[in-house]
Amino acid sequence: MKVVDFRYTNFILHILVWSLVLFLPYLVSDANNQYKIGPIPGLFFTLSGIFHMIIFYGNALFLYPKLLNRSYWWLYIGSAILLIVLSARGKFYILDGWFSDSPEARSHVLFPSVVVFTVSVFYSIVGDRIRSEKLQKENEAMQMGIVLKFLRSQISPHFLFNILTNLASLARKKSDHLEESLLMLSGLMRYMLYDAEKKISLKQEVEYLESFIALQQLRFGRDVKIVFSIALSNEQTSYCIEPMLLIPFVENAFKHGTGYMDQPAIDINLMVKESDLIFQVKNKFDGEAGASKDESSGIGLNNVRSRLALLYPGTHNLTIQADEGLFRVNLTLKLL
Repeated sequence: MKVVDFRYTNFILHILVWSLVLFLPYLVSDANNQYKIGPIPGLFFTLSGIFHMIIFYGNALFLYPKLLNRSYWWLYIGSAILLIVLSARGKFYILDGWFSDSPEARSHVLFPSVVVFTVSVFYSIVGDRIRSEKLQKENEAMQMGIVLKFLRSQISPHFLFNILTNLASLARKKSDHLEESLLMLSGLMRYMLYDAEKKISLKQEVEYLESFIALQQLRFGRDVKIVFSIALSNEQTSYCIEPMLLIPFVENAFKHGTGYMDQPAIDINLMVKESDLIFQVKNKFDGEAGASKDESSGIGLNNVRSRLALLYPGTHNLTIQADEGLFRVNLTLKLL
């Protein structure tokens, strides 16, 4: 969709408003009445409109932005008074020279100039506020982009560190799956390099999760019971999501749920109801054994919390519980 430049639209709006003001007598009156608006002849109304334009833009474009500050406020007030007085003098001169048969219009000379100047002041104040808010939003967006870029860059080496730990385990076992694992790692790194800088489809994120889980299954084999259930329709896979948003929860489950414990198990569920993503991860854990891992494993969960707060403010709900030997993660997220 083509975006219209706001400045161009604003320029056209100004032309339309002033055209209406200058030609108002010829739209609401007729020649038999000298195009009068009340006691004011039409031509004098139009010429006064030109003076009013000078007042409006003289203040909005020069006096207000240049002089209204702590150093030159007195000069601003003096210039404003001078501008209004000169405008009134000019209109009196035209009225006396060209429209001496309409003396009743003299009472309508000074007040319109004051009104136009006041409108110009309010216009300038509102314009300043709009520009200030726009600049603030741009700065906030830039700052959020910098923070988000840092968070994305942080998660990649953290993920890579964990994967290399897995590969080292396979190498120690001299596993036949080492080559297959390296190929999977290549695909995952390609995902991190080329897809992790923008939002991706839910289908891509699910494929990434499947690859990661498959890599873990090669490492643990039947030693860990892994259940990964997905309930998605073809239409639902086209939703967009922040990349590498779900993987930290799965990483955490494998890190804390695969130690020296009886019958380790990890249960992962992903579904979409209407436009809400529901992601649940559950794993057994040993509180005492897991305590030594907290310092190194906190990066992933803290990272994802920060990204959720930045990218999905007010549209997500994350709960993490650890009790009775079970660690549970429940994430509900509004998808676009």
